[in-house]
Amino acid sequence: QVQLVESGGALVQPGGSLRLSCEASGITFKIYTMNWYRQAPGKQRDLVTTITSGSSTNYADSVKGRFTISRDNAKNTVYLQMNGLKPEDTAVYYCNARFSAVDYWGQGTQVTVSS
Repeated sequence: QVQLVESGGALVQPGGSLRLSCEASGITFKIYTMNWYRQAPGKQRDLVTTITSGSSTNYADSVKGRFTISRDNAKNTVYLQMNGLKPEDTAVYYCNARFSAVDYWGQGTQVTVSS
């Protein structure tokens, strides 16, 4: 049974930081491209950042320079370090594992940026 379990979401003030984690089980984690998506209320789910099996990374323009994705294959975990948070970063953040045509999703974790 495949599971992706996100954690780390919280209420944080503008300018603050959070680190999200996503622990995978039931897959050969190291071969998967791992992605973080986010979905704000009333909006579509958007890709935030990607890390490939070779640890190449890519970021949406809106988070470049503020967010950092990383992975620890020994722990089957992908991380999202978020610094300089803005109110527009408020969303449910979803972890995604992708290999070829196979997609797995986590349940999401809420990030709220507000004073």
